[in-house]
Amino acid sequence: MKHIDILIIDDEIKFADMLGRRLSLRGVTCHACYDGQSGLKWIKAHPGAVTLILLDLKLPDIYGTQVLATIKKIDPAVPVFIITGHGTQADEAACLALGACEFIHKPVNIEKLTTRLNDVRGEGT
Repeated sequence: MKHIDILIIDDEIKFADMLGRRLSLRGVTCHACYDGQSGLKWIKAHPGAVTLILLDLKLPDIYGTQVLATIKKIDPAVPVFIITGHGTQADEAACLALGACEFIHKPVNIEKLTTRLNDVRGEGT
């Protein structure tokens, strides 16, 4: 079994912390940053430390597509799932074109997310 470490970048602190707690119950280690710039700083300071990034699209300091593009320059191989409550079809198309693996609308279905995480972990069916 492959361990999975996730970085959650989301300005909704309660949401990010609750999601992190729920994922930790499923054997996932989670780290959280609450804006785009701190998320990018964390990634630069911890190269290769995460298996996957969960990225909010609407952040207070920098739009999620800009964060995604920068992440992909730093670590092109890391999977990024966009999680948003406000994304449009155009946003989804842009994110997928920039290399996002998933575009998930809030509220997050934890069972579906866990299934996708298991796919990343190599335990999918």
